[in-house]
Amino acid sequence: MTIYNFILDLHLSEGTILFVMRRTILIIAMFIAASTTFGQHNSDSRILSFDDLNYLAGLTKDVVEASRIYPEQKISPNFGPNRTGGTLIRPGGRDCYPAFWIRDYAMSLESGFITNAEQWHMLQLTASVQCDQNWITDAGSMVPQGAIADHIRIDDLKPVYFPGTYDYKGQGGKKWGMFPPYCDQYFFIHMASIYSLASDSSEFLSQMINGTRLIDRLEMAFRVPPTRQDGVLVFTTEEFRGVDFGFRDVITMTGDLCLPSLLKYRAALELSALNTKLQRPAKADWYRLLAEKLKNEIPDKFSDGRGMLRASTGRSGQPDVWSTILAIDFGVLKGEALEKSCQFLAEAYKNGTLTGRGNIRHILTTDDFSKTTSWEKSLVAKNNYQNGALWGTATGWVCRAIARVDLKAAQQLAKEYIDDLRAGDFRKGPEFGAPWECYNAGSPQNAVYMTTVTAPYIVFKE
Repeated sequence: MTIYNFILDLHLSEGTILFVMRRTILIIAMFIAASTTFGQHNSDSRILSFDDLNYLAGLTKDVVEASRIYPEQKISPNFGPNRTGGTLIRPGGRDCYPAFWIRDYAMSLESGFITNAEQWHMLQLTASVQCDQNWITDAGSMVPQGAIADHIRIDDLKPVYFPGTYDYKGQGGKKWGMFPPYCDQYFFIHMASIYSLASDSSEFLSQMINGTRLIDRLEMAFRVPPTRQDGVLVFTTEEFRGVDFGFRDVITMTGDLCLPSLLKYRAALELSALNTKLQRPAKADWYRLLAEKLKNEIPDKFSDGRGMLRASTGRSGQPDVWSTILAIDFGVLKGEALEKSCQFLAEAYKNGTLTGRGNIRHILTTDDFSKTTSWEKSLVAKNNYQNGALWGTATGWVCRAIARVDLKAAQQLAKEYIDDLRAGDFRKGPEFGAPWECYNAGSPQNAVYMTTVTAPYIVFKE
């Protein structure tokens, strides 16, 4: 099968096909330039075999389809139908999270299974419910101007800026944060960046949405997460706490925050590129210089000396697998620091403190805060959900990091991940549920979970 026919079989949009083809041609050219024996290019150098990659592509495509909510489709007896006027993509299929979550969707965009028309609809929808006026919820939490929703109700389009609820008026409270999560603003920018690449356009950035240009909404969102007065890292306190990243919204963290600062770094580079497209060189340079400052400060501020980055400088400031692997993936760690981190993760995998069933913990078992909790402060018990459960979403990032120093170990981890998916593949029948959101100490939760396959697939296909 040719690459072109393979892409067509995945039923992608024309714009996305062109985008994928351009990247594919570039990758092939790089291989040819690197080796005169391309025809014999060693399949052993791939993290996943072609057979496993093709299996993952098919599964990912079907999971994304199962996650779609078509116009006027009703997916839950507790909520009305999709009245947004276009297709939405929720975090997963079956009974998984009946609303539109910005974060999970944005993390799945580069899979190639989301059309340009779908991307534009969800980008417009997200922009249209961006907070245009500071307000305080009935639970006492602040929603600042420029904030991006955590999730959006599909029947009445009400934005919910805090996790843990669908209650528009009563959202927030100390349990879920006095300030909205810090990640969604940067994922909003990522949505626009990916759409710009897929559509090969910048005109959409001048689109007026509720009286404000989209590019201005992106820049307004960028300024929402707080910093210290003279700092650039995302920062919070117990009194004004926001969730650092939605994949651990039941965890309390304070101080300077690593993972949202990494997302800020990527968003700064993306805004620099978008402003370059708009021929605004001064703005492009400002964001580029800010990104460089973040790139320099993140390793210095959060390094634990072993090769791991800490999640924060305050509460729950433990060595954080997810921050470390994203710092590697974003190119924030370089040289000896990069080598040290990859080697440390490879050793953690081989000694059994990092993974299980091909899925990844947030924290190494040896770095748990105590015998009763993984993170210092959590709303759930140890080894459950975000407090020590195993997550497939992060597997691709970990594999790519380990492959830098130990390809065989990375291949073994990837194979464990694929074998687990094959064994529990939801397409076998209602009693099967893989990909699961995570594996708790007792049982898995939330079947047909999208980022469990989209995030790794994005890594493995490249």
